[in-house]
Amino acid sequence: MPELQEIKRTLSRIEKLEREVNLKQLQINSLLTITQAINENVSADGLFNMYNSFLRWEIGIRKMALFFKEAGKWECMSSSGIDGNLLEQDINEELKRFRTKQGLENSSHPLFREFDLVVPVMHKNEPIAYAFIGGFGDDDDVYNKVQFVTTITNVIAVAIENKRLFKQQLRQEVLNREVEVAAEIQRTLVPSQLPSGSDYQLSSIYKPHFAVGGDYYDVVEFPDGNIAFCIADITGKGVSAALLMANFQANFHALITRRTTLEEIVCEMNAAVHRVTQGDKFITLFLAKYNAGNRTLHYINAGHTPPLLMMKGEVTPLKNGCTVLGWLPELPFLEMGSVVIEEEAVLFSYTDGLTDIRNKAGIDFGEDKLIAFLRENAMADARELNTRLLAHIEAYRERQPYPDDITVLTCKFFGKK
Repeated sequence: MPELQEIKRTLSRIEKLEREVNLKQLQINSLLTITQAINENVSADGLFNMYNSFLRWEIGIRKMALFFKEAGKWECMSSSGIDGNLLEQDINEELKRFRTKQGLENSSHPLFREFDLVVPVMHKNEPIAYAFIGGFGDDDDVYNKVQFVTTITNVIAVAIENKRLFKQQLRQEVLNREVEVAAEIQRTLVPSQLPSGSDYQLSSIYKPHFAVGGDYYDVVEFPDGNIAFCIADITGKGVSAALLMANFQANFHALITRRTTLEEIVCEMNAAVHRVTQGDKFITLFLAKYNAGNRTLHYINAGHTPPLLMMKGEVTPLKNGCTVLGWLPELPFLEMGSVVIEEEAVLFSYTDGLTDIRNKAGIDFGEDKLIAFLRENAMADARELNTRLLAHIEAYRERQPYPDDITVLTCKFFGKK
C-alpha cells in the first residue's frame, strides 16, 4: 500500500531528524560543559577526562587518541579503544606530515591504521594537538560527528595551550625577578667608587652582556697607600655566575685583607672555586699589588687575557702566572711577575668581550686595534682614556650587538715627583 510506505518513510525521516537533533543537543551541552569547566579553571587532566567521556559516551566515538606536546615530544594524553603498546610508539617524525584534517585509510603505520581520521589543531601555523578518531559504524552520522570532534578538540587544545602559556609566563616572571635580584646583588659586588692617590688613578668600565654577567673587578686600598686590584671572567652567565661571583668576592676580600702573598691568595682561591664547582666552571683572573713606596707592581695572571702595560713607549702584555682557577684542585705551576714602574705608565686590564666586538663586516676589534688606540691616547688620564674608548668602540661596532660582557680596569701611574 503506497500510503503505508510513505508513512514509514516519513517516520524514518522523523527518527533521523530526532537523532540529529539529539546529537546536536548533546554537542551543545558538551560544549557548554567544557566552556564552564575552562572558566572554572579545571585542571588539564580534568579537561582530558571530560574530552574522553564526551567522545566515548555521548558522541559514540569507539576509538580515540589525543596527542599534546610535552617537553618537546608528542605524548598521548587521552585515549580509548586502542592497545596501550601502540600508543607508546614514538610517532614524532610521522606527525610532521599532518597539517590538515585527512583520512588514514591508506596509512601503513600500525597505530594510524587503527583510526579513520586525524584532526590537527594549528596555532600560528604550528600544530598544538592531534586528535585521532575511528571505529565508525555504518549507521553513524560521520560528517556531524567529525565536525563536532573538530570543534571540541580545538576548544580543548586552545584551553590547554593557554594554560601552558600562562604557566610559562608565571615561570618567566619568577625568573625575571630572580635575575633582577641577581643583578642587584652583582652591582653591590663591584666597587661603586675607586680609590685615587697621588701616585695613581683608577677608572673602570662595566657592561654586562645580559642583566647578569660573568665579569668581575675589584680594588682594595691599604692604609699605607698601597693598592691591590683584580679583574676576572667567570664562565657562564646568569644567576649561577652571580652566585659564584659572590663567593669569589668574599674569598678575595678575606684573603687580601690578611696581607698574605699573591701566591697564597691565588692557591687558596683556586681550591675554593674547585670545591664549589668541582671543575665544571672556572675563573680567569689577573691579580696585582702595587707598592707605591718602591713603585713595584707584583702580579699573577691566572689564564686571563693579558693586561697591557704601556711604559716608555712600549706595550708589554703581562702573562706570568698560572692556569685558570677552579679547573684543577691544585695549580700545576705558578709564577709571579714583577715590574718596576720607573715613570708615567698605564696598565690596561680588560676581559675578552672588548676585543671580540665586531663591526658590520664581521671583523673583530682585536688586540692590534686596541693597542693602536692605547698608543694614540697614552697621554690621557685613566678616566679620559676610558671615556674615549667607549666612544671608539661604539663607533666601531656600527650598532652590532655586543658579543659578551665588557669590563675594563685602567690604572694610570703618575711619574716620580
